[in-house]
Amino acid sequence: MYVRKEAVLSSQIEGTQSSLQDVLAAEARIFSADQPSDVSEVINYVRAINHGLARLETLPVSVRLIREIHTELLSGARGQHLTPGELRTTQNWIGPAGCTLAEATFVPPPPHEVPRALSDLENFLHAQTRLPLLIKIGLAHAQFETIHPFLDGNGRVGRLLITFLLCEKEVLLKPVLYLSYYFKRYRQQYYELLQAVRDDGDWEAWLAFFLRGVAEVSQQATNMARQILLLREEHRQMITDRLSRMAGNGHRLLESLYQNPVVSVNEVEKLTGTTYPAANNLVTQLVDLGILHEVTGQRRNRRFMYMDYIRLFHNGE
Repeated sequence: MYVRKEAVLSSQIEGTQSSLQDVLAAEARIFSADQPSDVSEVINYVRAINHGLARLETLPVSVRLIREIHTELLSGARGQHLTPGELRTTQNWIGPAGCTLAEATFVPPPPHEVPRALSDLENFLHAQTRLPLLIKIGLAHAQFETIHPFLDGNGRVGRLLITFLLCEKEVLLKPVLYLSYYFKRYRQQYYELLQAVRDDGDWEAWLAFFLRGVAEVSQQATNMARQILLLREEHRQMITDRLSRMAGNGHRLLESLYQNPVVSVNEVEKLTGTTYPAANNLVTQLVDLGILHEVTGQRRNRRFMYMDYIRLFHNGE
């Protein structure tokens, strides 16, 4: 859920409208007429994070990994025609919608300079240095956004880079720091400070902003984890006290909901290894306890959400 939350917020910085609820519904194949068309972009972001975290076991943060992540991010969604995974071979620029190169706020390096600039950034990431890790990551994010190596998706990939570097160095054991919450909340300042680095070399103001964000979001992540643990223990106790012989499968289902908080009776049947009637009875019991809520309003192909858990993540959208 932390991954999904980061995906939603980072994508919203780039203009998507999809919410966390939209992403969960799409993953569970609950479709509605008012579902935003850009939800596939957020689902791609989730896939890109998970792909990158899995690859970190065998591949360091590198240009190769960045290109793989870019492929996952853009394939099959808006921007798939903009060469996913390929460094740009044409000039891009940043500015108001519809502006020309001459009117741009910032013009990144010409395409023939991009491979060398990325190679220098990779060398910086792996060089032995006395710089504190968070300072190094703050510098790397600003530099990546300045290089702007792709035709699309640079902001999202650059924010993913923060997560991957923290996880690679085992500062984070899990990707629970959704820094995009802070960047979205102070979006204009985020862009202005990155531009001040390019225009005036004002690294200090950018780094102060970045470190304040890490501190603020770290505190939020700690509080969130505490709330999740309290909720988990409350519902575990409820299942133990009220489900008697079904308590074992009830606990198994509850644990699975912390990874996938939307479930069907068929999925519960597979999870518990019981019959369909037994799985249906278990789901009914959790609905009666207020742990699960039916969200489709249908008689067939019903889906149930773990709403108390999902609501913990709605802040910041």
